[in-house]
Amino acid sequence: MKKVSIKLVKEAELDYGVDRLTSPADAARVLREYIGDSDREMFVVICLDIKNHLNSINTVSIGTLTSSLCHPREIFKAAILSNAAAIIIGHNHPSGIPDPSKDDIKITKKIDKAGSILGIDLLDHVIIGDPSYHSMKESSDY
Repeated sequence: MKKVSIKLVKEAELDYGVDRLTSPADAARVLREYIGDSDREMFVVICLDIKNHLNSINTVSIGTLTSSLCHPREIFKAAILSNAAAIIIGHNHPSGIPDPSKDDIKITKKIDKAGSILGIDLLDHVIIGDPSYHSMKESSDY
């Protein structure tokens, strides 16, 4: 029988200028710092504890200029391994226009539903543009 070990590796500690995420603007600031000026879409999950302190940030996928594939299992794998009580998902639009696409809204609904089943709240989906951002929670897109 093959033995398999699972390890959660802490890669680095970074200072994002916030200790606790209390608004979509805080999330956008952290995402912008993490994603930077990437020329491809990056889909990221921010894992939070019960008091919305940052547990971890994980890159779920790196896509192309116009799309990034993600699935709830990759998002919640990171959340479960970091003992997250809640998550914020986010990605960038290299075009600079942060308006959500139909696919963005669809995946947000899917992740929200999966989180409800797992008991991990989806607090928001933030899309980073240049220089603005779009909060799906603030705009009631899902």
